[in-house]
Amino acid sequence: MDQLDKTNLPRHIAIIMDGNGRWAQNHSLGRIAGHRKGAESVRNIVEACRKIGISYLTLYAFSSENWSRPEREVRALMTLLERYLKSEVKVMMKNNIRLLTIGDTGALPEKVRTILRDTIGQTAGNTAMTLILALNYGSHDEILGAVRKMVDEARQGNIGAADVTLERFADGLFTRGIPDPDLLIRTSGEYRLSNFLLWQMAYTEFYFTDILWPDFREKQLIEAIVEYQRRERRFGLTSDQVQRKA
Repeated sequence: MDQLDKTNLPRHIAIIMDGNGRWAQNHSLGRIAGHRKGAESVRNIVEACRKIGISYLTLYAFSSENWSRPEREVRALMTLLERYLKSEVKVMMKNNIRLLTIGDTGALPEKVRTILRDTIGQTAGNTAMTLILALNYGSHDEILGAVRKMVDEARQGNIGAADVTLERFADGLFTRGIPDPDLLIRTSGEYRLSNFLLWQMAYTEFYFTDILWPDFREKQLIEAIVEYQRRERRFGLTSDQVQRKA
């Protein structure tokens, strides 16, 4: 913690939590055991972000492509999500954490949707940190949805070409009202985005680590943030321009 510059924290961290299956394989366990262990990392990282002072944390919990995994594994993931929400809602309330979701949650099992709805409602007034779970999320579908929304508005005569702006388009995304991520962390040594927040990460700093998600804890989170703080974020400007603005 002493290494962190509290004046230069990322406002929004997004994490692709990868490596549960490989962790389980390395420990001669089934994949579901890896997901259970990964849930412990979720708990640790959420609490660490709250302690450090991160305002937004988005976790890629279940992609729209994950439905193609074995049915038993999908059921186990949904059960783990239920258990996590039931066990952590008191922690969220105690730590003033608000829960949101992005993705097509209407396709999730009814029991999961009910628990999500209740937890989101119960934590709606919390203001210290926002935890965002990406569930049945796919960035391609999200972007297509925003395009279709604008096409419908144009057909109804509500907008013209001049009204097609970045801001209006962003209003059609799942992440409406949420700032773009400053830092993306992906665990397990993979170097791809996997259809995650493609529109939102135009200027996000990427941090990749070989650590598998079940082994990723507060120590590794701090290492990622320290690396982020070493970088100069220019947003298309030159270094001289950035330094003059500072």
